[in-house]
Amino acid sequence: MTMKFTCLAVALLATATLSGCMLAPGQHLRHSDVSADRQSDDRTLEMVTITPKLIAMDRATQDEQVLPPELFDYQPADYTVGTGDVLYITVWDHPELTVPAGSQQQGNLAGRLVQSDGALFYPYIGKVQARGKTPMALREEISRRLAQYIESPQVDVSILNYGSQRVWVTGAAERSAPIALGTSPLTLSDAISQAGLNPTQADLSGVKLSRAGATFTVNLETLATQYGGRQLYLKDGDSIFIPYLDRKEIFVVGEVNLPGAYSFRTGDVSLNQALGRARGLTQETSNGNAVYVIRGSKDLQTIPSRVFQLEARSPTAFAVGSQFMLQPGDVVFVGAAGVTRWNRFVNQLLPFSNILYTAARTESEVGNN
Repeated sequence: MTMKFTCLAVALLATATLSGCMLAPGQHLRHSDVSADRQSDDRTLEMVTITPKLIAMDRATQDEQVLPPELFDYQPADYTVGTGDVLYITVWDHPELTVPAGSQQQGNLAGRLVQSDGALFYPYIGKVQARGKTPMALREEISRRLAQYIESPQVDVSILNYGSQRVWVTGAAERSAPIALGTSPLTLSDAISQAGLNPTQADLSGVKLSRAGATFTVNLETLATQYGGRQLYLKDGDSIFIPYLDRKEIFVVGEVNLPGAYSFRTGDVSLNQALGRARGLTQETSNGNAVYVIRGSKDLQTIPSRVFQLEARSPTAFAVGSQFMLQPGDVVFVGAAGVTRWNRFVNQLLPFSNILYTAARTESEVGNN
């Protein structure tokens, strides 16, 4: 409730402040208007022009996503049998030991389940402790003990069904289900591929990997580029959450051809890309010098909300816009030329009631990364 109230306060404050700074009869906001308003409203709003210098400063202060080395240093050991595994034990030339109930038994019924105590029962030799042993070590033990009853037994041990070591994939996956770890090491990419991505809902830049009480945010694009495709192997008990795209929505309103809420699967989206998805500025009614990005502050008491302006009448401005990256929850507003009033912006923004809920989720899920 508190988070939604904060987001509502930001939206209403930005609307009220900007409406007070409007230049009648048009919709162009001046730095002097915001500066004067900030003196009376306790520095709750800051006007910033988008320039190459601003972009360079933002890039210098951005925290590059760095994954801890131990994630990549981990290398899975040889698979060890555990409780819940179903083993298929073959003794060559002795079918009565391989499938005691007869060859008609199929699937898991032909195997031997490792019980809760980590043991299984085998003819002649009785109880065998299987948990914690590799299939090779278990084969050697069964061969050694069977040698008391069978001359030179040839034994093979394979795993019919993996049931002891698992990872979980949840969120925007086609199949949210546990995935078994087997004798072949399982990577993060393997697990996501097996679970399947929902192409219309999955956020590829914010995958959450939880391990031993710690949670790491993994950008799959960065994993493939910045880390040179290094493999990130999973271990038993890992949990993977694929977030939904609605937590990364941006809103494009005002004098554009297709206003609406837009989500993006990659790590960032530029102002130009957002305007492109909205099919560009309307030629008849838009004011090229009134392209704004409204970015609410998480803490209005200490940090002012910011309004970034792009003077799009200049051809060079679009080169700058291609480098200005938006953040989840940003509102891109294109003002109108002529006599269109600022309240058109209010009327266009309010139908997006989901902006409050999305901004709240963004603050908790994305803002902490």
